This record gives sequence, C-alpha cells and structure tokens, in this order.
Amino acid sequence: MKLINKLKAFENQYAYMKWAMGGEYGKIKYVGEDYVEFDIIDVDTMAYQETVFIASHLILEVSVGGADIFRIVAEISSQL
Repeated sequence: MKLINKLKAFENQYAYMKWAMGGEYGKIKYVGEDYVEFDIIDVDTMAYQETVFIASHLILEVSVGGADIFRIVAEISSQL
C-alpha cells in the first residue's frame, strides 16, 4: 500500500508532515493521487499560517499521533 492511499484515512486530521523541503505541524485538508493539501499551523499562536500543496512523491514522513499532536489539538479545541 502506498503512503498516499493510507493518508486518505487521515483527511481533516492534525499531523506533523515532513517533505523534501521542510516539515510543519498542520491539518491534512485533502489527499489526492498526486498532491496533498496541508494547512500549516503556527505552533506559537495556534493560528493557520498558510496552505501548501505538496506533491505526493515528496512526502517523507507523517505523524498523526503523539504528545505534540495531542497538545496542538487540545490548544485549538480550547480556542473554540
């Protein structure tokens, strides 16, 4: 199974994504066959900083769980 196929199950989830040119915390908005739409979150202000479209072959690593992800979800939830 390809990574891009597995990522489709995590649309609209918060994650840490590392790609060829960088890595950021954010929300996976859309997963297509050739790209991923990813909203980057500024971890200091918990505000959406920018939206990037990443070619699927450039994605190196995705973390959808862990203490940092849960902290981001808790901080964003407290702002609602």
